Amino acid sequence: MTAALNLGVLGVAVLGPGLADWENAASLLREPARWQRQPTAVPAPALLPATERRRAGLVVKASVAVADAACRAAGLPPAGLATVFTSSTGDPANCHAMCEALAAPERLVSPTRFTNSVHNVAAGYWHIATQSMAASTSLGAFDASFAVGLLEAAVQCVHAAAPVLLVACDVPYPEPLHGVRPLPDTFALALVLAPQGGRRLTVTLAGDAEPTRCGDAALELLRGQIPAARALPLLQALAGPQAAVLVIEGLPQQALAIEVGAA
Repeated sequence: MTAALNLGVLGVAVLGPGLADWENAASLLREPARWQRQPTAVPAPALLPATERRRAGLVVKASVAVADAACRAAGLPPAGLATVFTSSTGDPANCHAMCEALAAPERLVSPTRFTNSVHNVAAGYWHIATQSMAASTSLGAFDASFAVGLLEAAVQCVHAAAPVLLVACDVPYPEPLHGVRPLPDTFALALVLAPQGGRRLTVTLAGDAEPTRCGDAALELLRGQIPAARALPLLQALAGPQAAVLVIEGLPQQALAIEVGAA
């Protein structure tokens, strides 16, 4: 990418430790001294029928909840939006359960477990729930997953000249995988991006530029602990009225420099 990507943010949603929704989070991100870290409470997503809610894992529930909230904030029908879902973990609890099943003498994996094992499971539930036939991309890039997802969504938005829904979500692994990949809690966010209107963003590649860190020590700890929470500097900029310039770390030589216009 050699040219800047210019686009807008029409809707924002977030769900994380001590961050119940965007209205609550925006206030706390403007005054981070008031933020208190509490376990993430993931609501039962109203879009999913009761049967699907029972089958869905935590990553699906959190992803669908923020996607629905962002679309409502943007005032756009979700069925018409192309989507980009990004996660470093996918559904780790389901991965754990399948590994246990395969390690047992019977080696029996339930059809539901197998269905939920794919990395695009959250996108699948979302598009079925919204009856969307729009294009969907699911990505994973370890700690760079949010930056990779944002870049993909921004490119699609500008190239197609159409809104795109970006959803980023990470949830913890059970032990023993948690000991190798310790993610302390669930963090999810969604952005509805559009070529025109909204809070303006300019996105460019920034090589290996140092990422922007949160000024509050507790928020900075959270930013470093969960890949999806790498979005916190951008969320803080979107929560305030001032223009801002920040860097989100990505893959090698693919950090993202983001200019956020004034509200």
